[in-house]
Amino acid sequence: MPLTGGRFVGSLYRALNPVYARTPLSGRGADLYGGRFNAKGTPTLYTALDPTGALREANQVGSLQPTILVCYKADLGPIFDTRDARKLEHYGMSERALADPSWRAKMLDGQTVPTQVFAASLIADGFAGLLIRSYAKGASAADFNIVLWQWTGDSCHLEVVDDENRLSGL
Repeated sequence: MPLTGGRFVGSLYRALNPVYARTPLSGRGADLYGGRFNAKGTPTLYTALDPTGALREANQVGSLQPTILVCYKADLGPIFDTRDARKLEHYGMSERALADPSWRAKMLDGQTVPTQVFAASLIADGFAGLLIRSYAKGASAADFNIVLWQWTGDSCHLEVVDDENRLSGL
């Protein structure tokens, strides 16, 4: 897996709702609606390690919806590695809790979402993001995502690959 010393360097992928295609570095959708690893009001980028994973993640509910696939060049850290059970335990988390499919229903009902609490703790401890197995329909145990709360600054660099300025025409 591409984490070295708590850093990720490489390509990441994201399938965006076309509404956000002009601002692929904003994290605005997750900020507005919340997600498994962010409460509303926390800009977050949900990325995948491969393009297929990005499409799978973006289209988990219903039929395939229009999406814009974006690639990023990334140099990010520190990234929390959820594959380490001892580190998870330190935060009161487990693989089972990470995979809990009821997070969305809890969030919509105004209940506490344990994965959002976990993410808030990681953010407070200075993590830029986390490496997490994909729980999207059709994902295998080898499919991973990186969820980012910080992607700019001294220890983080994320750049959209758009050499031909295709996004500017949207």
